[in-house]
Amino acid sequence: MKTARIAGAALVSAAALSLAACGSNDNSGSASGSANSGAMAPSSAMSAPVPSGASMGNGVTTNADVFGPACGQLPQGNAPGSLDSMGPEPVASAASTNPLLTKLVAAVKATNLVDTLNSQQAITVFAPADGAFNALGDAKFTELAQNPSQLAPILQYHVLPQRYDAQGLQAAGSVPTLNTDGGPIKISGTGANMTVNGAKVLCGNIPTKNATVFVIDTVLTPGTNK
Repeated sequence: MKTARIAGAALVSAAALSLAACGSNDNSGSASGSANSGAMAPSSAMSAPVPSGASMGNGVTTNADVFGPACGQLPQGNAPGSLDSMGPEPVASAASTNPLLTKLVAAVKATNLVDTLNSQQAITVFAPADGAFNALGDAKFTELAQNPSQLAPILQYHVLPQRYDAQGLQAAGSVPTLNTDGGPIKISGTGANMTVNGAKVLCGNIPTKNATVFVIDTVLTPGTNK
């Protein structure tokens, strides 16, 4: 898991989808799913009104805020994919070096969404780890990869048009995504026990230049608020 045009092609299948994940901050994770909204062109799909006053603060995080059992799998120091190397990069570029999100990244590239994600100003990305895509099975993954119109609404459902940190998400309790037809996402639990529509956060509060990323263990399905 380069975020408002993301036109829902992301989430995986598309060949492999890997969004952004850990990074330091520079100020400025169930199923594949039905698509209630058709595939939109990258430019319009990622454009959504930003909710007013929905979160506490600006959602920007630092390396010290990162948490979760999978964060230790990230490279250390300034190595590609480390928090220090990803922090200054826009989300899609940062994700391209994240070892937890290789499939998500491949899908983003296959759908030409790199520039779209990198150009967003302040978003939140729920990025399914490679294992979440593996759970879909090769056949389903291939099917989605060949049908961008099905991938679009799924990917949109993993992106919020506002930047949140874990505290902001917990305070909100329920947050809208770019896929408005898919319904809001429910945030439950706190700290290391926080879940996103039932999906467990493997590594959260990951800072990138234009997004805060939460790597999750499941592919979220539009319309299933748990």
